[in-house]
Amino acid sequence: MGLLAAMLAPATATAAPARRCTVYKDLAKLDYPLPRAGRRIAAGEPLRIVTIGSSSTAGAGASSPAATYPSRLAVELEELFPALAVTMVNHGIDGETAADMVARFDKTVFAEEPDLVLWQVGTNSVLRDDPLRPTETLIANGVQQLKARGIDVVLIDSQFAPKVIAKPNIEAMISFMARTAKQQHVGLFRRFTLMRRWIEIERIPFETFVSPDLLHMNDWSYGCVAKVLAAAIHEAATRPATAIASRQPRP
Repeated sequence: MGLLAAMLAPATATAAPARRCTVYKDLAKLDYPLPRAGRRIAAGEPLRIVTIGSSSTAGAGASSPAATYPSRLAVELEELFPALAVTMVNHGIDGETAADMVARFDKTVFAEEPDLVLWQVGTNSVLRDDPLRPTETLIANGVQQLKARGIDVVLIDSQFAPKVIAKPNIEAMISFMARTAKQQHVGLFRRFTLMRRWIEIERIPFETFVSPDLLHMNDWSYGCVAKVLAAAIHEAATRPATAIASRQPRP
């Protein structure tokens, strides 16, 4: 099925056969280590993670709170670190933009005293056709605030879904997220690339991993994103702190 045809094909609520989640090695490795998380893990101390974002973090399209990506990520991390106590605090709110999220950093991020923040951001500004420059500035400043507190940061870019890829600014936003992560020396989880590979390499139709609204993810895609992200966190948190990948992210 071609990309345009896949975009136009109606999504269905019919349950699709279970598919294997491919953990791509290049996507399961962040460009920068997670030193604070790594120290906690090495010392056998509890790891506290805050997820902040919009509907993809809140779990729109999931069948239950247990099927959201943060919930599934907690399960995956507990399997990878069986002796580690992981606390996952989900502060995703539907419809929020970068401005909304940064405005509540004090209350929903800093007050939690996290070791690691997973920040899913950028999609709603693209969907609303907002000017990108103000959003870019907010995200860059937000990352700087998190780093100033000594918090490990992983940015999460947009989902590859029909209503997202139809927007003219999506590629610019994806490029900005990659550039910001590199400039700030923080991890970037390339969700957009992962989901794009489902279509272009694995030939998985959109209706298998996107909700009928053609925008939000579903149980399978949240679960697969969590599995690959958990592998990336595991690698980055157990890597020597001085190791920084020199490779350039694949398109």
